[in-house]
Amino acid sequence: MSQQAEIEWRNDTVPISTRFDDPYFSLENGLAETKHVFLDGNGLPERFRDGFHVAELGFGTGLNLLATLNSWRQSGQTGQLNFTSFEAFPMASADMIAAQAAFPSLSDISAELAQHWQQGHVAFELPDLRFEMIEGDARSTLPNWPGKADAWFLDGFSPAKNPEMWEPELMVGIGVHTSPGGTVATYTAAGFVRRGLTEVGFEVTRRAGYGRKRHMSVATMPETP
Repeated sequence: MSQQAEIEWRNDTVPISTRFDDPYFSLENGLAETKHVFLDGNGLPERFRDGFHVAELGFGTGLNLLATLNSWRQSGQTGQLNFTSFEAFPMASADMIAAQAAFPSLSDISAELAQHWQQGHVAFELPDLRFEMIEGDARSTLPNWPGKADAWFLDGFSPAKNPEMWEPELMVGIGVHTSPGGTVATYTAAGFVRRGLTEVGFEVTRRAGYGRKRHMSVATMPETP
């Protein structure tokens, strides 16, 4: 069972989780961070194809969804994007919509999806998107998920402040629910996270991080023989 996020605002634009004492997106430029870490880190939009499946740990403000759908549309990709998000503490719809207002370049998509948040939808379908938010602790919900992701966005709060989101058991679940050739990207380069991904079969690489973060991590699940 999920609980609602508890937030406060910094500069009236950046939501901060009071539970984890961590911002939901970069104080410098959240959209640029999403593009650098999660899109570029997973080789997107180049890998998009009809039915491509993105999964993420930590839905937060929905910024990653907006940015991914925008990238999908701008790439000219046809068909449907699948996007599944695991979230233990969903934001109130009004807070989510207010946070998304910080990104005017995504305002059309934000307005298009606002009705779904306002109506409490945790799953909906558009001609080019099939979305599902799975509420609750991912350590309990991920093992029961029937899907496999082509790309994972690991976007929980800082491992130092939210260690439950980075436990080895959860890395096992990510490995099980990744398609051969699938990828993972995350802003953190914490050694125990990298080791956890390596131990479940990923080939892990460290890359330059966004902004003040020196490094981030990307990983690939090898194709089966």
